[in-house]
Amino acid sequence: MKILILNGPNLNLQGRRDTGVYGSQTFESYFEGLKSRYPAVEFAYFQSNIEGELIDAVQQADGLYDGVVLNAGGYTHTSVALRDAVSAVSVPVVEVHISSILAREEFRHVSLLAPVAAGSIMGFGLNSYRLGIEALLID
Repeated sequence: MKILILNGPNLNLQGRRDTGVYGSQTFESYFEGLKSRYPAVEFAYFQSNIEGELIDAVQQADGLYDGVVLNAGGYTHTSVALRDAVSAVSVPVVEVHISSILAREEFRHVSLLAPVAAGSIMGFGLNSYRLGIEALLID
């Protein structure tokens, strides 16, 4: 099983940005724990603040990975182009969010990705990624 974890804008600041909402653990240290927890899974990780790079990564994942765990950050609420990429590929994409977007500002309540994703997981801190992986591992 090969899974790509894809993080969008500002998630490179995980552990430093708004720690009251997102926690203080860096994503890199969390990612190392995921790799230890799932030794049979081949993980890849990519983060970008650039919308087009995320679109390219989703498109390139098709046929290369068995699943994608995507935290699109702010692009969740704004990117029709990223939504179109997710809907165009056959690889299952699980949308994840560290915080509950429904418990945040009103402009964050709508996910353009949710209708085309295999599923959405939010509000469990960094464990949202683990739950997204578990969803992909269920057959």
